[in-house]
Amino acid sequence: GGSVVPCVCSMASLSSSLVELACRLHEVQALKFGSFTLKSGLSSPVYFDLRVVVSQPALMNQVANLLFQTAKAAAVTYDCICGVPYTALPLATVICSTQQIPMLIRRKEAKDYGTKRLVEGTIKPGETCLIIEDVVTSGSSILETVDILQKEGLKVSDAIVLVNREQGGDDWLEEHSIRLHSVCTLSKLLEILHQHHRIDTETVERVRKFIQETSTLKTTALNGSGPVTKKCREMGFGARAQLPDIHFLAARLLNVMDKKQSNLCLSADVTDPKELLQLADSLGPSICMLKTHVDILNDFTLDLMKELRMLAERHEFLIFEDRKFADIGNTVKHQYEGGMFRIASWSDVVNAHVVPGLGVLTGLKEVGLPLQRGCLLIAEMSSQGSLATGDYTKAAVKMAEEHPDFVFGFISCSRVSSKPEFLHLTPGVQMQAGGDNLGQQYLTPQELVGKRGSDIIIVGRGILSAPNRVEAAEAYRKAAWEAYISRLEGL
Repeated sequence: GGSVVPCVCSMASLSSSLVELACRLHEVQALKFGSFTLKSGLSSPVYFDLRVVVSQPALMNQVANLLFQTAKAAAVTYDCICGVPYTALPLATVICSTQQIPMLIRRKEAKDYGTKRLVEGTIKPGETCLIIEDVVTSGSSILETVDILQKEGLKVSDAIVLVNREQGGDDWLEEHSIRLHSVCTLSKLLEILHQHHRIDTETVERVRKFIQETSTLKTTALNGSGPVTKKCREMGFGARAQLPDIHFLAARLLNVMDKKQSNLCLSADVTDPKELLQLADSLGPSICMLKTHVDILNDFTLDLMKELRMLAERHEFLIFEDRKFADIGNTVKHQYEGGMFRIASWSDVVNAHVVPGLGVLTGLKEVGLPLQRGCLLIAEMSSQGSLATGDYTKAAVKMAEEHPDFVFGFISCSRVSSKPEFLHLTPGVQMQAGGDNLGQQYLTPQELVGKRGSDIIIVGRGILSAPNRVEAAEAYRKAAWEAYISRLEGL
């Protein structure tokens, strides 16, 4: 006969099932302790790899049953089930097959033949779909699935997860009207494994510290009694840098921002090379990024860019060449890699218009990916009468979401994607709102970062035309950072 599916009927049997589950997950190395490098380049003391469960049929049945019983205990009502690809797919399959529930399969990428659908199965618009996931960190992969199912006309209100890593995912999902129900938390797994002598106290402490440091809910109580949980509206820069799917450059930038308490990018639109280096050196400590327009310099050498890179390393900021690539793939590839400027050799970040379609990204990626470079897509512009709005903006977001290996954010006037992995950079910033006589419209740091959800402000003239540029840069850095802190605290 096949494996027997244990029935979880009471709280007592649930806790004994959890003990068995924790020990088995540890035995089959679905849960590992040590030092693991996440995609973001950060080191984590704990690692989940629930893909190995597919080779353990009895364990897979147990996990599937616990997920199902958790939904039952929470009295969730639903018509069908969808597993977040790929790890949760077999779990959803077992639940649906055992409990006779219709299932839907979400593809990671649409087929380029046949129906070209992102969701397979019989979709009945208006029905409620329950989401199944293995582990939740930020909640962004669940939200991605929610978005796709909702676009198909389905209702989604709940998600069941095996392990909640307690890094702010449930709050982030609640912000988007999704209730998260978990079989257990990472803290509970630690407690069980420690009680059963599978891990030592030192490991428990190390992981607990990691959870606390990377949690988006961490805040200090007014009475100084240490961390208490308080609802934060969103994740901080440091926590976002640790997301498992974060782009390497985004993680680097977020860590710089967190360390320097700066979300200010200087738009160094100067024509004199000496002035460019002088700006980089004097304002470097206040900024997280320096934006160049290399084709307006009246004298250019690759040695100049070597010096700029040395200053970037010394003062810890990234270089962003605001080239706004907007041609067919083959052309932009040459513009990025070659010519007299050799942009890819010295610029960490470039940007592109999405108007040529996917080719522009394919061309840039060929050059940039091997060099660990990143790209921002122009989703909105701050000039009056800009055509980058509505469906055009949506198309830019879609293109970014389909190429997270190279695109890590947007140039936009507000937050255009709810995914915390993407950064939003906004130009057209001044301390006083207004405009210039060439159609540029200015907004304040508080409005852009605090209210519109932008992450980094790009400031040029506001600093360059000030009598004391160092003081002006510091004033903008402070204003933008304070706006970010007030946004985090949900003020």
